[in-house]
Amino acid sequence: MQSYKKTIDDLKKRIEKALVQLNVEEKKQKIFTLEAEVSNPEIWNNPENATQKNKQLANLKKSVEPWFILQAQVNDLYELIEMADESMKDEFVAQIKSFETDLDKLEQQLYLSGPFDSHNAIIRLSAGVGGTDAQDWTEMLERMYLRWSEKEEFESNIIERSVGEEAGIKSSVIEIAGPYAYGKLKSEHGVHRLVRLSPFNSDNLRQTSFALVEILPEIETPEEVTIDEKDLKIDVYRAGGHGGQSVNTTDSAVRLTHTPTGIVVAIQNERSQIKNKETALKILRSKLAQMQLEQHAVSISELRAGESANWGSQIRNYVLHPYSLVKDTRTKYETSDVESVLNGDINGFIKSYLNKKD
Repeated sequence: MQSYKKTIDDLKKRIEKALVQLNVEEKKQKIFTLEAEVSNPEIWNNPENATQKNKQLANLKKSVEPWFILQAQVNDLYELIEMADESMKDEFVAQIKSFETDLDKLEQQLYLSGPFDSHNAIIRLSAGVGGTDAQDWTEMLERMYLRWSEKEEFESNIIERSVGEEAGIKSSVIEIAGPYAYGKLKSEHGVHRLVRLSPFNSDNLRQTSFALVEILPEIETPEEVTIDEKDLKIDVYRAGGHGGQSVNTTDSAVRLTHTPTGIVVAIQNERSQIKNKETALKILRSKLAQMQLEQHAVSISELRAGESANWGSQIRNYVLHPYSLVKDTRTKYETSDVESVLNGDINGFIKSYLNKKD
């Protein structure tokens, strides 16, 4: 039984080392502070602030509680092994393997130490060259990320969506809420290329389609990214597209242009102009935060226009014909199980990217 105790000892040391690296004690103090704040009834005098605090608290708890649960389970098993005999060794082997798998998954957080890695994520999808095929491809990617979010037990919310004339979508903006959502998804930032036999032409010819995936850190509070009002151009216009008979009766759609960088964000999903402006501002802050990371800029005022994810930054190929393969151009990680990937099994690509970045 000594070999099992040695293995458990190694697990305990890995957990203790990880807890230090993740500043868990600091996070515990933050949880204590937030719990005190949200338990004060007066916080609901500002519902938006209360909601943000509750989301922040929930995400912090989700990020640390699995570590403490695993630590307690490992400690319990260690004590059990000390009292057990050889007849229980098969049970111990199975339990230790389970703990090792759980720890491997949790240790991904050690690679997520960027300034916004612990934040929620905003995914912006845009159809590129390829007409209806590209719009269908963009919808396939939207489904892939929604399925990934579901598998991770994260919350997802489509906050803006523009459908294609024949099929698919022209664009989509999705909010993904969960511990380290941005840190995990940042590997998806760039152009995704699909090669397949087109279902949209009578000759069933091979078609290449492109979609731009932007992964942005969700900025919870305006203080994290300050935007100077004089740098904003705000246009209000009549919403179009689907939405019922009254969708075009008010000028509720909002387009924000950040003049120094040229970033444009347009939102029309809500009937309320105020809500559309709030959503557009949140996405703009997230976009500016992403650009700040890419350009290694100290402040927003240092950002240079046009330098962000673009149609030249192809990161992954998805080939459905004449063979099946998904391959990342940066890490060279690949798999022939295209169907699983399109069903949301992208953690292999995420882990490979994080390991390479390390």
